[in-house]
Amino acid sequence: MIEIPSDLHKNLVPLAFLLGNWAGAGVFDFPGAEKCNFGQEVAFTHDGRDFLEYRSHTWVLDSEGEKVEPLESESGFWRIDAERKVEVVMVRDSGVVEVWYGELADQKPQIDLATDAVARTSTAGPYSGGKRLYGYVKSDLMWVGEKQTPEVPLRPYMSAQLKKVVTPEDVAAWAKDMGDLPDDGIAFFK
Repeated sequence: MIEIPSDLHKNLVPLAFLLGNWAGAGVFDFPGAEKCNFGQEVAFTHDGRDFLEYRSHTWVLDSEGEKVEPLESESGFWRIDAERKVEVVMVRDSGVVEVWYGELADQKPQIDLATDAVARTSTAGPYSGGKRLYGYVKSDLMWVGEKQTPEVPLRPYMSAQLKKVVTPEDVAAWAKDMGDLPDDGIAFFK
């Protein structure tokens, strides 16, 4: 069940499935770069206004699943209108700024996005656009990204499966909503 915070802006209710902190792993594969597994942390937050704030950090994983080096970081803002049209403004650590448009699927928590505008700094690598698909599947956030450059046609390059991160603060808030915990605390979860 998706919890809808009482202070969430009414326009954002259809995007409530994105809210929270997520972590997981995925695969990166694009011509000209070494294929690798990566770890990812994503946060979707809100402050009562009509947008979600988005932050994502990825890093290369070694064969034991340990962090090797940063891969990509991005942040931005997500909005949705009454017709379920989604817009995202995103900036990447590589020197790329993007405007994405798409829509929330009818009757399911799935968002298809495509770039509408791309701006690059002089130090950014080649990039001319992309597509992304986000979906909430069996309590996991899954996504796949496609990318194109002047030399490489649009193709999948990253995908990940993320699980909701439960913090001690989350447990305390749930306990408060449920009433007092038993003295040992553990019995509450049995």
